[in-house]
Amino acid sequence: MILSDFDLLNMIKSGRLKIEPFAEEIVRENGIDFRLADEIAHHKEMGDNFVMDPADESSISNSYSLEKGVKSMIIKPHEQVLLSTHESISMPDDIAGIVELRSTWARHGLSMPPTIIDAGFSGTVTLEVFNNAPYKIELKPMLRFAHVIFLKTTSKVQKLYKGAYSNQNGIKLPKAIKE
Repeated sequence: MILSDFDLLNMIKSGRLKIEPFAEEIVRENGIDFRLADEIAHHKEMGDNFVMDPADESSISNSYSLEKGVKSMIIKPHEQVLLSTHESISMPDDIAGIVELRSTWARHGLSMPPTIIDAGFSGTVTLEVFNNAPYKIELKPMLRFAHVIFLKTTSKVQKLYKGAYSNQNGIKLPKAIKE
């Protein structure tokens, strides 16, 4: 079941769903719009011989350039970047969220894979954004960028989210994949 604006406002007012900072204008008909924070992570130019090893922490951290406190974020054509939400969220034990790109941004050529916000998650949300357009796209902090749809689970989740991205504040680089 997708929660309506009425449901979301009541959950926020009761403190079951926490969004900080909260502004009533980000609540939509059946979801909440999240705004962009003032940071961006670009992939560094690593040369043709560089091979990303997703199991190696240093390979990951050395391949990104993180900029904070920016007034403008430029995404080059065919570039993938990491962005962060301005809002931090704390999810209750019976609600999950699906984060999607707002359709206006998709119409400008951006894409973003859907991200799941698990029950029990707390923190900002890192967004993986790709510019499909043949031109640069400028983004600015505080633009409404992502839309979160909230779903009620059929029962309370027994194993609340406690993963590597718990309590993140700002962009969190990908974790190393260990099997």
